[in-house]
Amino acid sequence: MKRLILATLLGSTFIVSDLWASTAFISNEKDNTVSVLDLDQMKVTRTFKVGKRPRGIILSKDNKRLYICTSNDDTVEIYDSAQETKIGELPSGADPEQFALHPDDRKLYIANEDDALTTVVDVQTSQVLAQIDVGVEPEGMAVSHNGKIAITTSETTNMVHWIDTQNHELFDNTLVDQRPRYAVFEQDDSLLWVSSEIGGTVSVIDVKDRQIVKKINFAIKGIHKDRVQPVGMRLSHDGKYAYIALGPANHVAVVNRKTYEVEKYILVGRRVWHLEFSPDEKLLLTTNGVSGDVTLIDTQNLKAVKSIKVGRYPWGIAVKP
Repeated sequence: MKRLILATLLGSTFIVSDLWASTAFISNEKDNTVSVLDLDQMKVTRTFKVGKRPRGIILSKDNKRLYICTSNDDTVEIYDSAQETKIGELPSGADPEQFALHPDDRKLYIANEDDALTTVVDVQTSQVLAQIDVGVEPEGMAVSHNGKIAITTSETTNMVHWIDTQNHELFDNTLVDQRPRYAVFEQDDSLLWVSSEIGGTVSVIDVKDRQIVKKINFAIKGIHKDRVQPVGMRLSHDGKYAYIALGPANHVAVVNRKTYEVEKYILVGRRVWHLEFSPDEKLLLTTNGVSGDVTLIDTQNLKAVKSIKVGRYPWGIAVKP
């Protein structure tokens, strides 16, 4: 049954509603585990073992399968998300780190950091459909909502690679700032946001001509610019904000999507990596690698309201309604 909860945390009162016992799965890179966080109770309820060095973690479109990049095992593990038991593996190529699932819920696009490849796997048959040459140290992966374009970012080449999902061919490249780590499409696929960790910027790219239309910079009082390293990002469905994890700066930037101005910096845990919304987007979760916790941000008031201990070096997040 749906429950309405009135929570008072860190002196702030806010309402968490429409959370049907939502569950967050957190990959702990150093522990080789996944922490299971109940968003209704706001606590870790259990932890289960997975392969070596889990990083990227996503759910299938029907939320029944949990895919995990176990980078040091060179594979993608598949878990039943209800039973939290391993049900299979997918060939991934060497050192998988991030991946993205096509809207058809069948094709998985995997960045192979050590081999400068993007591997495409059919999750139903476990067949490798293609291996696409990209730049050096591919990292970020994204697939457009219409399913026509896949994106790989390469950390050393400093490029966004544009892949036609029909023929699995690279058709363009866009140069961005140093060490691009993450990419996300706007809901209408008109723009692509790409974070550059060492460059300290986020590039907003027009999908039609693959040209940068805006470059966003960050400045936090009292923090040296070299520590401001954008990595994971999330875009709210209402079109209002982009939330950007700033790595060792220990803050999340809140960017106005109309003006591209930073409206606020929210202090979270140490070495914030990746972000994910609760199903109703009233909460934003952050994985904080060095402090080993997850921070919950109230998106209505733009405040951090609670931090929850998980495993060592939490990396990725997937949320199941």
